[in-house]
Formats: sequence, C-alpha cells, structure tokens
Amino acid sequence: MATAVAEKKKTTAKKTTKKTTAKKTGKKYLVIVESPAKAATIGKFLGSNYKIEASMGHIRDLPKSQLGIDFENDFEPKYITIRGKGELLSKLRKDAKAADKVYLATDPDREGEAISWHLLHALNLEEDKNISRITFNEITKTAVKKSITEARDIDMDLVDAQQARRVLDRVVGYTISDLLWKKVKKGLSGGRVQSVALRLVCDREEEIRDFIPEEYWTLGAKLTDEAGKVFEAKFYGKGDEKMELANEAETNAVLKGLENKAFEVTEVKTGSRQKKPVAPFTTSTMQQEASKHLNMATQKTMMIAQQLYEGVNVKGEGTVGLVSYIRTDSFRISDEAYAAAVDYIKGAFGEEFVNPERVVYKSKGKTQDAHEAIRPTDVNRTPDSIKDSLSKDQYRLYKLIWERFVASQMSPAQYDTLSVKLTAGDYNFRASGSRLRFAGFLEVYSKGEEEDEKVIPKLSEGDKLQAKELLPEQHFTQPPARYTDASLIKTLEEIGVGRPSTYAPTLTTIQARHYVTKEAKNLFPTELGEMVNEIMKGYFPDIVDIDFTANMEDRLDDVEMGKEEWKQIIRDFYPGFKESVDDAAEKLEKIEIKDEESDVICEKCGRNMVIKYGRYGKFLACPGFPECQNAKPYFEEAGVNCPECGGKVLIKKTKKGRVYYGCEHNPDECSFMSWNKPTGEKCPNCGSPLEEKGRKNPKIVCSNEKCGFVMDKPADETEE
Repeated sequence: MATAVAEKKKTTAKKTTKKTTAKKTGKKYLVIVESPAKAATIGKFLGSNYKIEASMGHIRDLPKSQLGIDFENDFEPKYITIRGKGELLSKLRKDAKAADKVYLATDPDREGEAISWHLLHALNLEEDKNISRITFNEITKTAVKKSITEARDIDMDLVDAQQARRVLDRVVGYTISDLLWKKVKKGLSGGRVQSVALRLVCDREEEIRDFIPEEYWTLGAKLTDEAGKVFEAKFYGKGDEKMELANEAETNAVLKGLENKAFEVTEVKTGSRQKKPVAPFTTSTMQQEASKHLNMATQKTMMIAQQLYEGVNVKGEGTVGLVSYIRTDSFRISDEAYAAAVDYIKGAFGEEFVNPERVVYKSKGKTQDAHEAIRPTDVNRTPDSIKDSLSKDQYRLYKLIWERFVASQMSPAQYDTLSVKLTAGDYNFRASGSRLRFAGFLEVYSKGEEEDEKVIPKLSEGDKLQAKELLPEQHFTQPPARYTDASLIKTLEEIGVGRPSTYAPTLTTIQARHYVTKEAKNLFPTELGEMVNEIMKGYFPDIVDIDFTANMEDRLDDVEMGKEEWKQIIRDFYPGFKESVDDAAEKLEKIEIKDEESDVICEKCGRNMVIKYGRYGKFLACPGFPECQNAKPYFEEAGVNCPECGGKVLIKKTKKGRVYYGCEHNPDECSFMSWNKPTGEKCPNCGSPLEEKGRKNPKIVCSNEKCGFVMDKPADETEE
C-alpha cells in the first residue's frame, strides 16, 4: 500500500513538472483520433496544452454513387470528402492551423494508417513538417506518453496495403453487385471475401444433403472387481487386431462368443500426462470463444471489445483503456505484460502455478504480427474489482480476455492416467481412466478445456472380473456439422482468407444480404444465397476460389512489408476479371421473377393472388395493390402426398428462410414435417416414411435413423 501511495506521488510530481514546462513554452498541440470515447480517455493523460479531437472515423473515401477508380490513369482512386463531414473537417483545419504541432493518433493498423494519411491530405498539411504519426497498442498513460516521444512519419507501406485492399474490394464488389442487380434483383452484392465465406456455407450444406449415414455398432461391458466397484470397458477386437462392428449380425456374433466367458486383466499401465495452457486471444480466437461461451455475435463482440479498448469510466480511476488493441493475429505479449502476469499468478495462486518457462505461442500460417495479443492493460485490474463500472456484456467479455491471458502464462494441468487391457474368450476389451492431479491453468480458464474424469478401480494383471452387463448399441455416422460464427471464422483464418479486421463485417454482410441465415448458432444458406453462389462459381471461379483469394491476402501482406507495389496487384488482377465480367454480362440470362397467378383467392377483394419474390423468397400478394394490401406466405407443392394423413406435402420455410417439407394440414390436424423431401412411400423394413437425400448422387433413405434402409434413387426418377 505504501508503495502504491509513493508511486502515486511520483506520478503526480512528474505531471506537475510537465505542466509547468508546457506553460513556459506556451506551445499548443493537436491530437486527432477516430472516436470521442478514445479522445476522452487520451485527454486524461495529456496536459492542458494538448487538444484532443475526433475525426469520427474516415474523413475521405471512394464515392458511394460511382466506382471511383480511374482505369485510364493506372487505377488511381478518386477520393472525396465523405458527405456530412464538411463542418467537422473545417473545424479540424482551424484547430490544426492554430496548433504548433499535430499528432495523428488513429488505430495502429492498416486502416488506422490510411485514416491518418487521408487526414494529412484533407487538412492540407502535406508540406507541414510539424505533423507526426503516433501509435500505441493500449490506451494507458504510459503508452500514450511514450508514443509522443516516438512520433514518426506516416508508413506508406501500410497505407498502400490498405489502398490495395480498398480498390480491389471496390472493383470486385461494385462490378459484380452491379451485374447481380441487372441480372437477378436489386440489393444483392458479391464481395471478394464474402463470396468465399458464402461458398463455404453452401458447400457444407451440399455435403450434408449428399451425406448417407452408415450403420456401425459399439459394444461396452460393465465390469465389477472383487470389491464390487463398477467400471466400463469398450470392445476393441479379436486377438491383437482392432475390429469394427458394422451391423447387428456382427455384434451378435461377438455377444455369442462372450457367453459364459470370464473377463481377465492382461495388462495394466499407469502414467501421467499434461494439458498445456491456452494461448492469449487473437481477434479470431476471441470472436470464436465469445460466440461459443458468451453467445455473442461477432459484430457485437467487436463493438464491446472496442469499448474496452477505447476506455471505460472506472470508479476511482476515471476513463481508462482496459484491453490492448483488439485487431491482431499475433499471440505475442510484451516483456512488461509477461512479468506482470507472473507476479500476479505468484501472489494469487502460488509459485507452482507459474509456468516454469516462458511460453511463446506460435501462430499458424502467415501472420502480420504487428501487434500484441489481446490482453488486459493491467492484470491487477481483475474483472470482479471493476464489475460495478462495466455493463453486463463488457464485464463478460473483459472477464473472458482477462482469464485467457492469465491462464496463458500458468503451468500445465497434470493428470494421472490408467489404461487396462482385458480378454474374454477370443476377444479384447480396453478401458482407460484419468484423474486431475494438479489444475494448473484450469484453475482460471476451464471453458472447453476441462475433461471428464474417468475413474477405474485399482487392478492387477491376472485379476478376474465379473461382467455385470453387456451394452451393444447401434449408431449411424453423422454428416459434417454446419458452420457457426466461430467455426466459419476459424476456417477462414486457417485457409488464409480475410484478416482480423474483416471477419466480423464478412459474417454480418452475408446475413444482412439474406444469403445466410442463423438458427441455434448454425449457419444455413438461403435459396437466394445458393442462387448467388451458383452464379459466382459459374462466372467468377477465381473470386470464390479459396487458394486464389488466400494468395491475394498474402500479396497484400507483401505490400505492407514493402515487397510489392500496390497497383501491381490490381494490374495483374483486373484484365482477367474484366473478361469474366464481360462474359457473364453476355451469357448470363436475366433471371426474371415474374408475378405468377395462383389459384388462391384473395379473401378481401376476390382477385386471384399472385406469387411475388421478395427479400425472404416467394410470397402471395393481391394484384389489387395498393387498393388491396393483402399478403400471405406462399408454399409450393412438393408433388407427393403426406405419408401420415394423405394430404399434400408443401415446401415451407422457417422464419429465417430454411427450407423444410410439411403437410398442408400441419400443425392443426397433422404433425408431419421433414428436412428432406418425402417420397410418399413407406419403408419396406420398418414402415416409416421414405425420404430423398442428396443432390449429386440421390438416395432413398428411411426417415427412421435406427432402421438404416438405403437404396439408389431409380434412374427414371433422377432429375437431369
């Protein structure tokens, strides 16, 4: 406590001295940041001769109403002042003119560097030598003041990398979106990264549709030792060979061979293993964990994280930045942060919880590594100590970041292990168990990392065991899981598509465009999304090609490192892309969505209602609009009768756009519904309804998973 007081006095003394010096010099400084929240936090750390202003994001950008790229002048971008920023820009120019020196303190990444560069031009300060760029990885007093002493020029390699991305995305997005508007319907878009994300979701859905479950069996044995303790062993095989049980007949053959056979322990192995701690967060891993454990959408995660980074008003401290910069692909942490974590762990948990060696986490694949991992700016500022100053979501996310960072520097978890081999007749069984001996990092961060303990009684070779019960169980292989926000971000990162700043906007866009819908965290492509994906695959294969897009990201990284000129990327890309656009414009027929008259009578005016195509798909509307504004959902007939009541089966959609099949009398008189198209026939084995599954190689399968009936779809029924 005494040390803390002394430190506070020391800081106050320094601050007083600084102010005195500033008053003597009388110099005025202007610091420009992006947001008012960031300005408020920084303003607390600098003296009264520093004026902090916010640019409110970008000042200049490409125009919204036109492409904004001069193709005749080597792809020169045509930047304009963003509409509505004129008054703010005039004020900033006035403040800059009155200041002796201007510091551009936008975020420490490509986009932040570009904002500073645009400010430099928009403020007419290009020739002024009293303009400097400052960056800080965290908004703390130490970091901000240090940045002033390390002021530098704008890094044009970073700016050019951002320009290349902006121009590339504008050329692709603007051109393809214009084509989709003309050929399909207004409001569609086809961006560079979003098209790959959409393809991943559509391809996964195709895999699920084409997946045919295969039957397999497992066999367990509940055994008791002499003391009456019960544990379970799993069937392994015959002799030394592992044996798979494919069906009930094979399983029954094994069960017959086990009749009246005693179980004997043939081998016992004891040992230990450790579970290594988890790395501190990068942008993508933070988004993944927040999605899994906090049920936060990526866009919300980034919004809350931005608040924590820019500063929160903490009781007793004022406004303070709580976490380091939130857009990063690096696991690296500073020496100071590491030392602080070690000291905290020693004090809170004990020496044995500190990892014996400093853990250096390596990133997979190519990373920019421009910033540290996401971490608390002060590890001693525990989540519970500031809970009253945070909103519910701020607290939950800060707690997740804090716990992950502390755990990353803790010792591994230690387990005692026991594995046992047993024989019964000609067959082998195995059992394994583990017990947590030392929690290590699990003491702080156990989300998804903890393991169920399996306790096996103490056994010795030669022990005879009693089989209390044999447990045969039928299973069917499962299709690959649909993507969630977390798994899609993980996949995009693994294949090298997109960067930390693009994951959240990409997921937001494909859902906002109604290409993808979310149900219980799972992502499903909509009918519209699949239509756009097919167009992209057919006419723009490079754009949706994973390797092509990943290579483009690598080239953007090369621009940032000064290895490549940014316009060369556009020069190499555009000619082939323009050919694809011209080809699509010529060959892609306009997809006309005409109003089709239905046999449904409008109950309000007596007209035949027409089928229209809206944002969420087809619906019924009265042709008498606007006099009659009646509208209702539209359901196409599937062409088969309900297997339960004989009514018509209709193709319906959930509220979020996912297609399913339901009886016309559902839900009032009949409960039939299925995600797969029913055939109208009954299974010859069990009498359950048969369904059609798969597009490329369609099969007829039983809707009862336990039955396992599968047959090829007859050739005359297969669609061309």
